[in-house]
Amino acid sequence: MLVVGSGGREHALVRALRGAGFAAASSAAQPADAARPRVICAPGNAGIAADGVPCFPVAADDVAGLVALAQREQVEFVVVGPEVPLALGLADALLAQGIPTYGPTKDGARLEASKIFTKELLFKHKIPTAAAAIFEDEAAALAYLKTHPAPIVIKADGLAAGKGVTVAQTDEEAAAAVREMFAGKFGESSRKILIEDCLEGEETSILVVVSGRDYVILPTSQDHKRIGEGDTGPNTGGMGTYSPAEVVTPEVYARIEREIVAPSVNAIADEGIAFCGTLFIGLMLTAQGPSVIEYNTRFGDPETQVVLPRLDCDLCELLWRAARGELAGYALRVKPDYALCVVIAAQGYPENHYRKGDEIKLPAALPEGVEIIHAGTAHDAAGRVVSAGGRVLGVTSMAASLAEAARRAYAACEQIELVGKYYRRDIGARQLAREK
Repeated sequence: MLVVGSGGREHALVRALRGAGFAAASSAAQPADAARPRVICAPGNAGIAADGVPCFPVAADDVAGLVALAQREQVEFVVVGPEVPLALGLADALLAQGIPTYGPTKDGARLEASKIFTKELLFKHKIPTAAAAIFEDEAAALAYLKTHPAPIVIKADGLAAGKGVTVAQTDEEAAAAVREMFAGKFGESSRKILIEDCLEGEETSILVVVSGRDYVILPTSQDHKRIGEGDTGPNTGGMGTYSPAEVVTPEVYARIEREIVAPSVNAIADEGIAFCGTLFIGLMLTAQGPSVIEYNTRFGDPETQVVLPRLDCDLCELLWRAARGELAGYALRVKPDYALCVVIAAQGYPENHYRKGDEIKLPAALPEGVEIIHAGTAHDAAGRVVSAGGRVLGVTSMAASLAEAARRAYAACEQIELVGKYYRRDIGARQLAREK
């Protein structure tokens, strides 16, 4: 198996696919170690390499290089982690060479690569979502803001590493976001923008393994997108998450499946898209009911780091069945434990001038039930593990309660040595407050 990518999501995927760490299933259905697939990664990171997984220096956006690697290494199954290679058509290129792949082809990846494409699909199929308008002209967008005061949401159409959304709280902030986007803040991704009504409520992330019209909903989670505690500051790729999200009660879950998940899967199929991969549905739980904020077409990061450890089944079998069109009738098993992930970021993140190259010193012993997932890490010339990205590590904890999972995760965060390290200290705070 080849896992494509270099972040925390890919480290979590590699561990789960190999049956390593607490991401391994505990049931008798888990194959013995001898039956596990050989996993390789490209390009990988320092943590994946430290787990004994061969990492090949082929960039995640090098479609031709990845196909050549898969052929050279006689890869029998590819799991694509990030959104960029999917948008570039990596799955198309692999499938054209007869290599089974988990991850949508380029037409399916448009659901994430273009927010406008998704919004139009949602409108067409009457799936609940915020009212919105599409703009290619700065003056028209600014004029629209004069009749649609803040709070309001400004979105770049294309991929922007999770940073292309501004939830403007003032009219001035909204106008500034429009001007920045049309000035090229996100390059081609902000040549067109979407201006949406601001939905009120709590967010939740729903990850769905999809194969055509068949699907399996994975455990619920809740991400923390803003850089600052109390959900303040600019959006990031995600600063932490936990699972299960108990704001999704059984009644809300049933409504999400009935009004959002099933209609979304069928709408995609109705559009002629043969979707195989993870449909990540970002939802706002409003007073009127669940409403779609966005689709992503891959596992979330850091949602993957808390969802996969809770699976009490073989992830490899699940994804393989999806890729082969054999997902119908699959019965998902989930552990009752709580999982929480705290992201440790480099100083300066989410701006592009964050620190790099700082040595990372991990504790010799971790609290019970804690794993450290590498994201932006690499080895320097001296062989030391150093920071190499904005989000550097994910500290994931499993426990019988969310409070205990949080305690263990934060105890581990304190022990990690990294110059200028930053992490939010309120991951899971909303759910923990409800439990008191």
